[in-house]
Amino acid sequence: MFKIAHLSDPHLGPLAEFSLHQLLGKRATGYVNWRRKRRHAHDMEILALIVADIRAQAPDHVACTGDVAHIGLPNEFKTAVTFLDTLGPRTDVSFVPGNHDAYARSSLKPLATLLGPWSSSDDGTIGYPWYRERGPVALIGLNTGIPTLPLMATGRVGREQIAKAEILLDRAKAAGLIRVVLIHHPPYLGGARRTRELLDADAFESMLRRKGADLVLHGHNHRFSLAWRPGPDHDIPIVGVPSASIGPLGHGEMASWHLIKIEGDAKAPSISVEQRGFEPDGTVRMRQEIALHAKPV
Repeated sequence: MFKIAHLSDPHLGPLAEFSLHQLLGKRATGYVNWRRKRRHAHDMEILALIVADIRAQAPDHVACTGDVAHIGLPNEFKTAVTFLDTLGPRTDVSFVPGNHDAYARSSLKPLATLLGPWSSSDDGTIGYPWYRERGPVALIGLNTGIPTLPLMATGRVGREQIAKAEILLDRAKAAGLIRVVLIHHPPYLGGARRTRELLDADAFESMLRRKGADLVLHGHNHRFSLAWRPGPDHDIPIVGVPSASIGPLGHGEMASWHLIKIEGDAKAPSISVEQRGFEPDGTVRMRQEIALHAKPV
């Protein structure tokens, strides 16, 4: 069995140091939102319990699908480096960014530079999509984080990434690997409301119909979701995980993570999702396990 720990949207705190000029533009409204809501909603003590539970389950790989930051400050990515290092050796942890990580244009360079070790291909290539082989699995990471206007949290994959992803999915299939795609925004039509959606979800769905995959993992909505989309050989499960740090003062589902269990081979993979989350008694435990069997087309 190959086990992947999937977590997302930790929104690490407290907010890193910044200068006033860094709050120009969208970051000003984001800072106000952090002061009023997010700093109370995201509980770092609960996140520490989630991380401890992840390590206790001894996964073979850890996948974080974005939003380690609040407003994309350069110093927030230094905090993220420390956090990602708590999840395991850098070769055993993968990352794709979310909209809060790409909050402003000035976020993009430090995001790429500081978090590069977790978001580069096995051959050392930096950029998206990246490609990593781990055991029987090929991991393909896509970037949907783009700077947007205030009050917008939309994302975009883009034609270039989709074209490259097709090539990588073919490569993994030819190698006989189970194909797992990591992405931040729900990559299907209707996956998020208008101001939070993936703008080219239809193009992503079309790519899945052409090339297929065995599992797609995402975050963004701070809640569990399971959707199925058609592929050339079988329907593809798309699984969303809640935030890994939401506490009692937040809205939505309490902090959770998913333990993905993969058995078999690429011809007949057996995949299940074990939901594990924080409970009011202060423990983190299993909530349910869902078997993801390929549905006939």
